Amino acid sequence: MAEWADKYRRLSPESSAEAGPWRTMRTPYLKEPMEAFTDPKVRNIVMVAASQVGKSELELNIIAYIIDQDPGSVLFVQPTLDDARKFSRLRIAPMIRDTKRIKAKVSDVRTRDSGNTILQKTFPGGMLTITGSNSASALASTPARYIIGDERDRWAASAGTEGDPWALAEARQATFYNAKSVEVSTPTIKGNSNIERSYFKGTQERWLHKCPECGEYGEIIFDRIHFDFQTTRVRGKKQYTVGAIEWACPNCGCLIPEEVMRKQPAKWVAENPEAYAKGVRSFWLNAFSSPWTSWEKIILKFLETKDDPEELKVTFNTLFGELWEDRGDLADEDSMLARREDYGKNADGSPVEVPEGVLMLTCGVDTQDNRLEYEVIGHGHYGETWGIKKGYIMGKPDNPEVWERLDDVTDHVYRFKDSTRGLRISITCVDSGGHYTQEVYAACRARKNKRVFAIKGKGGDGIPYISPPSKVPIRENKRITCWLYTLGVDAGKAAIMSALKVQEPGPKYCHFPLGDYYGYDLNYFNGLLSEKLELTKTKRGNRWAWVKLPGHNRNEALDCRDYGMAGFKILDPDTFAVERRLKETPAKAPRKTSQRERQQQPRSPLSAFDDW
Repeated sequence: MAEWADKYRRLSPESSAEAGPWRTMRTPYLKEPMEAFTDPKVRNIVMVAASQVGKSELELNIIAYIIDQDPGSVLFVQPTLDDARKFSRLRIAPMIRDTKRIKAKVSDVRTRDSGNTILQKTFPGGMLTITGSNSASALASTPARYIIGDERDRWAASAGTEGDPWALAEARQATFYNAKSVEVSTPTIKGNSNIERSYFKGTQERWLHKCPECGEYGEIIFDRIHFDFQTTRVRGKKQYTVGAIEWACPNCGCLIPEEVMRKQPAKWVAENPEAYAKGVRSFWLNAFSSPWTSWEKIILKFLETKDDPEELKVTFNTLFGELWEDRGDLADEDSMLARREDYGKNADGSPVEVPEGVLMLTCGVDTQDNRLEYEVIGHGHYGETWGIKKGYIMGKPDNPEVWERLDDVTDHVYRFKDSTRGLRISITCVDSGGHYTQEVYAACRARKNKRVFAIKGKGGDGIPYISPPSKVPIRENKRITCWLYTLGVDAGKAAIMSALKVQEPGPKYCHFPLGDYYGYDLNYFNGLLSEKLELTKTKRGNRWAWVKLPGHNRNEALDCRDYGMAGFKILDPDTFAVERRLKETPAKAPRKTSQRERQQQPRSPLSAFDDW
């Protein structure tokens, strides 16, 4: 197709800054996607691309090639019918007018009975139907050999009441053995992106440039761009001036200026080449490779939008060609992984279980149908915490062996470095929600002397993090009961997210260990950072609620930490007294209280367990 486009295709002055003959060499990264369309082994092509890289011209080249060389019915789908009409008038009509090879094959719209309208173009051997993803009638009733989907991430979630628009469109290809589909879009929200899902089904190809220093190939992305800038104020508004801009090679670390990298060889490199055998090629491209967009322009746009999340999201999508993850001002998984610490090794080479600074351990347990998921948390002064151990105990919660394995976790003595000193877990909070409530109650009752308590999370505004426990019957037997704590999980999550923002060790700072032994991997941080506070509409009005971020399906890590932190709140210890005991320094003897004073003191909820 690239050869055909170089020979016949002309760019229209309405839509191109370089009107005239098409030259593939001007955008060499489009050659492979075009050639993939004419490859008989490829059935699906996916193009994730930033703005101003020529992705619309790719679609127009494909349409023109079909009309001239391999005619068939084409279904070209835009996000809405309005978008379809606009694209037809501003892009397709000028292309037909200026490309003589296809102008002769598509009847003039002004000709009576021409079959050429804004949303339909007929040509020998086929028809081009242009529609919107919100038009169920066009998607469900038009047989099509070719489907081209533009801006897939802006498509309607459902075509009327008919369901997924892309599934409806693909159903139109059922009778064509030689069908092909093309999906093109700028990326949008991580985990909630149609084009992202399609991309990962394909070859996952990235446009890499050759480093002039080491000869290895690397992708030019924003995270590898180094630049200097100066800020001035004009009438109170920030103005930016960008200095030297260089790309850092991921292989050798050398800094290469833009003018050098523009001249370097580049090629597509597949991360999942096996998908070619399935007939799916997918490509991902950002604006740093565009011949029309300078790196300085991209950097300036970043500087101008960096303080506004909504504007920055547009920069990420349209220039960086990256998915946006809306976390508010929370860190992402990569940042949390990078801040993990080496707790050190013992003399025998084993990992240190408890670092200095930890005074007490708690454990939070989330109950699932096929496992218990837990985290052991270390606590110090002023809310400073340390991740100690994150793990799973596979098995249904009605199996006694599962609870015996939890005993191994809660009974274990967690040692400091090369020391006989160690800590046991002071309190364990076990989630009793789900399908095994009674089993949790029974297991916790049997372990009351170890301070293993059942908890029930309750969301909503105004619910305190910790409330006094209540007795609940086990299996409707009022004589056999279990202590149950009700936790205000929203308050707990807010406290956790607030602590995660603290950047320096000290009060409220969260430490996490580095090493496979501890279990703090990407999956952990994906779960810990799985929710954000969002204003939602309810029947009783708007309220703030914690909702899952797109792409984050598991939140057990966040729940485990919530329950473990609640355990510390339940105990509410004097950490300085704990520290004195831990260091075997005798504390000052407390003043003896009179019998009357003792009777007037409030009874601790924990004291009730002694006469249970």
